[in-house]
Amino acid sequence: MPENATRQGVLYALAAYIIWGIAPIYFKSVSVVPPLEILAHRVLWSCVLLVVLLFISRQWHAVVAVLKHPKQRLILIATSLLVACNWLIFIWSVANNRMLDASLGYYINPLFNIVLGMLFLGERFRRRQWLAIGLAGAGVAIQIIAFGSLPWIALSLASSFGLYGLLRKKVNLGALPGLFIETLWLFPVAVGFLLMSDSPSTTLSNNPWQLNGLLLSAGVVTTLPLLAFAAAATRLRLSTIGFFQYIGPSMMFALAVGIYDEPLVLSKMITFGFIWCALVVFSWDAYQHQRKA
Repeated sequence: MPENATRQGVLYALAAYIIWGIAPIYFKSVSVVPPLEILAHRVLWSCVLLVVLLFISRQWHAVVAVLKHPKQRLILIATSLLVACNWLIFIWSVANNRMLDASLGYYINPLFNIVLGMLFLGERFRRRQWLAIGLAGAGVAIQIIAFGSLPWIALSLASSFGLYGLLRKKVNLGALPGLFIETLWLFPVAVGFLLMSDSPSTTLSNNPWQLNGLLLSAGVVTTLPLLAFAAAATRLRLSTIGFFQYIGPSMMFALAVGIYDEPLVLSKMITFGFIWCALVVFSWDAYQHQRKA
């Protein structure tokens, strides 16, 4: 692979994961708006922006081709529901000072993907992968048994995003047309919610212009990192991209503890410790496997 393309891929990957990492700052700034309403704006303005981008990139043929296949339409309805659940849980967790739980969820996600690969794709675990999964499971189990606390936000985010990725593998469609179809299914629900909601902020004329500007920016916040990730994926090996995926949750962790003063209680510290150890083992195994390949 040419060195220039690799350098560009690294920059795109950094851009994608850094934007995802600082996204909580955006959602904190609109936390005066109810989470469901923020989700509706995210769907609405993402869909509008994606229409413009599809016209510019001339990718409408990909959208039409997928919509002609009933099975792929059903899969994309399922992925749209999964991504909507993921977005809503994340928005709610940020608004309710549970950013540490969201960070934990995105740390767990690559380990959850291994389990999905074994269950649904017939992939076999290597020994170090078994160790990584065992460490992660032990961390979650200790939090449940010793502290009586189920990390439901983390588990919900990891499982919804993992299942989303698994189903998207079954549809041969690029990031831009795929996200457009997913937001298209959700578009009428989002518009209906905004029209029927009795929340005062749904009437944009009632809001300060700064808040309206932030709500209108929801499409950019959603779409921009995805496009950067897609550009990185075409220039880098997937195994290489995997080493960037910890940037996002690490930045969320730093924001939660360093800026938003979320308490890092003992139960979370133990769980994070086990998950981080699991990720070290997982990353070392991926690095060794890549070298051998």
